[in-house]
Amino acid sequence: MTPGNASRTDRQLLSLVGLVVALAVAPTLVALVSLVDGPPHSIGDAATIVALTCMTALGTRVKAPIRIRSTTHAITWIETAIVIGLAVAPPAWVVLSTGAGVGIASVTMGLPAIKTAFGVGKNILVAAGAGAVALALQWRWPPTDVVELITSLGAVYLVAALLDDLLAIPVIALASGNRVGRQFLNNLDLRLAGFGVRFVVAVCTLLILRADPRLLLAVPPLVLSLHLAYSTRVRGRAEQQAWQRLARTTDALNVVDLDKVLTTAVTQAAELFSADEVEVELRDGGRTVRGGTGAITYDGPAGAPTSVDGTVVPATLEGHDRTADVGVLRLRFRGPVQLSEREQYTLRTFASALCTAVRNAQAYAELARVADEHAYAATHDALTGLANRRHLLDQGTEHLSSRHADGVTALVLIDLNHFKEVNDTLGHAAGDQVLVQVAERLGAAAQEGDLVARLGGDEFAVLLRGLPAPAVAAHRAETLLAALHEPFDLDGMRISVEASGGIAAAPATGGMPELLRRADVAMYQAKRAGQRTSTYAPTRDTADLGRLTLGGELPRAVADHEFTVNFQPIVDLGSGLVTGAEALARWRHPVHGVIDPLRFLEAVERSGLLPAFAEAILDEALLAASAWREAGFDVPVAVNVSPRSLLDARFPGSVLARLRSHDLPPDRLVLELTETLTLSQLDVVDRVLSRLRDEGVRLALDDFGTGYSSLSLLSRIPVHELKIDRSFVTAMEGSAEAAAVIRSTLDLGRSLGLDVVAEGVESEPQRRALWELGCTAGQGHLFARPMPAGTLLAAFRRGSGGSPGALAPPLHDAGAVIRLAPGRRQGGRGRADRHLPA
Repeated sequence: MTPGNASRTDRQLLSLVGLVVALAVAPTLVALVSLVDGPPHSIGDAATIVALTCMTALGTRVKAPIRIRSTTHAITWIETAIVIGLAVAPPAWVVLSTGAGVGIASVTMGLPAIKTAFGVGKNILVAAGAGAVALALQWRWPPTDVVELITSLGAVYLVAALLDDLLAIPVIALASGNRVGRQFLNNLDLRLAGFGVRFVVAVCTLLILRADPRLLLAVPPLVLSLHLAYSTRVRGRAEQQAWQRLARTTDALNVVDLDKVLTTAVTQAAELFSADEVEVELRDGGRTVRGGTGAITYDGPAGAPTSVDGTVVPATLEGHDRTADVGVLRLRFRGPVQLSEREQYTLRTFASALCTAVRNAQAYAELARVADEHAYAATHDALTGLANRRHLLDQGTEHLSSRHADGVTALVLIDLNHFKEVNDTLGHAAGDQVLVQVAERLGAAAQEGDLVARLGGDEFAVLLRGLPAPAVAAHRAETLLAALHEPFDLDGMRISVEASGGIAAAPATGGMPELLRRADVAMYQAKRAGQRTSTYAPTRDTADLGRLTLGGELPRAVADHEFTVNFQPIVDLGSGLVTGAEALARWRHPVHGVIDPLRFLEAVERSGLLPAFAEAILDEALLAASAWREAGFDVPVAVNVSPRSLLDARFPGSVLARLRSHDLPPDRLVLELTETLTLSQLDVVDRVLSRLRDEGVRLALDDFGTGYSSLSLLSRIPVHELKIDRSFVTAMEGSAEAAAVIRSTLDLGRSLGLDVVAEGVESEPQRRALWELGCTAGQGHLFARPMPAGTLLAAFRRGSGGSPGALAPPLHDAGAVIRLAPGRRQGGRGRADRHLPA
């Protein structure tokens, strides 16, 4: 409740109390006139008035208290005293004795003047209304029979009870912030039961007086006993409702958004403890949230003043073990309040639950922040802040696959000419400045909806979406390259950098990888022709023409056994010992010579010859591993698997049959899976991989870090090994992003107990850097190029430095003390100890 709302409520309460008091003046004056103008009164009449006054005062003081905020409301027996008085005395006497009795009781209890005035006025109106009904019924004492007594008393009592509720409930509802209808329904069953009990007491009292006035002495103990029983039930109901509200409130705190936790805590605590204001102050950040039952009134730094003065009940936000202290909860009341023992326990329980909820929300927020940072770092270039290759491929793929993608999608690939000269002449720092300024200019020249990315080095790309026609892409590309025409300012020096651009429109098939390839082809055409831009033309794409030609020769190549296998060894980076070998398929074409698999594998998959091709390659690989084993070099062989092979449920049986035919244990075979294995979502792929793994065949995830969904694949495919793509190894010395990917992959492998192999190791500095990061195995030209199985066996036997099975000298002498990186002491299992020759 805001300060304005609170003051408005106070004014409304004051007005309502004033109205009740004003209405009570009239019946009071009428009663006084009736008393003065009536017949002379005897000492007995005075005694009756005194007795009625005392009975009313006693009915006022004997009550069941209920606290609402800083105000304690009570359920009294006063209407019972009123109806009993109306049975034995004139209504004027009852009105005056009621006002006097309530006033005397209120003063002796030390109630504020406004509560005293409201109590006196309300009960005078109740007595006057009940007295009017008694006069209308011509109620006389003593009654002729019991039926007359009960019916007349019932009518009078009903009016008294209804008037009491009609006068009291609006005031209580206004003070507590509830609607009148809701307040009327609250504890209605208890109020009805109380009315019934008090009516029975009134009937019994009048029956006793009718039988023998001397039995009136038995009435006070009966009334007190009934009062105690009723008060106990009221307190029990209040406690039950309090525990229910506590349970609902703590359940509502089970959210991970800190703002929602604090809002729920403040608003629910205000209702739970009937507080005028609730405040939560957090130690972390000095944030304070304040409010009431309706809404939050303040959310900002700690120390801001509050408009609620009075009692403050603080509770430290600490856990059950009291080891965490996240802040403090404060309940504020406008008047003096003393919490009961049950309320104090409820407050401690609520504070503990709030502490847990705040800690959970803060932990979730920190995890979300770190995840956002990692997600951003994984999809953006660290130097320029532009999208990286992965983000470009993801966004492009999503756009091309969208049914709502309007217009033409095109890609402009931009490469800086002679950029290496900038690095060689001015240094890499100057080169980085140029790249940053290029990124800024391309971003400024791009239009809304375009995606500017840095693919690596001095290569940039701009994805154009929603073009009205393909020809517009060339115009937009010229605009982008024109932005690079002006010289760049490098610490006072002005240098000019030229660029070439390749333009390609999205193809009907192939998606973003094909679009990127076509833009790359166009960009190199522009460089060769000395033009600033060039648009992709299929007729000039020699790669496509070559693949089509080779595709027609595949059946003959398979039949003539033109496909051969070379092997590249995998080496322990520390000792230089061979730990395995990867089988690499080659096509020895009679005309074109040796053809790289990148040029023919896609054609093989489309041709229907994949099973025969895969079996031939697997046979050669296992034959080589068997020969090495017989020669004393028991190292596993790794074979790449096409995603299409995993769709064949017969594939595991074929693999296991060939292992048995070559007498090789299943763990001597490693099947390498690529990250582009989106088919892993199919159940048949899961069954194929699970059977292979269950039989002992080892699985590796190749080119890790370059695919769209590395972690999701890793969580689904039960691999034993990760292979870091050569692009990261090549760039690790000059790219912090590449080094970070390698480091995170090694940490991931260690945490999951997986072997990690680095591909593309071509220099001793790379080898040493990888080993110091915790990578135990690698392959690359530093150790050996791909070679036939027999040649590799000869290299095994020859060894390095007279050590058979070694292809490189060890990094450290035997017995040397090595200081390992902290993360390496708990790495995955080593490879060399399992695969070295005897």
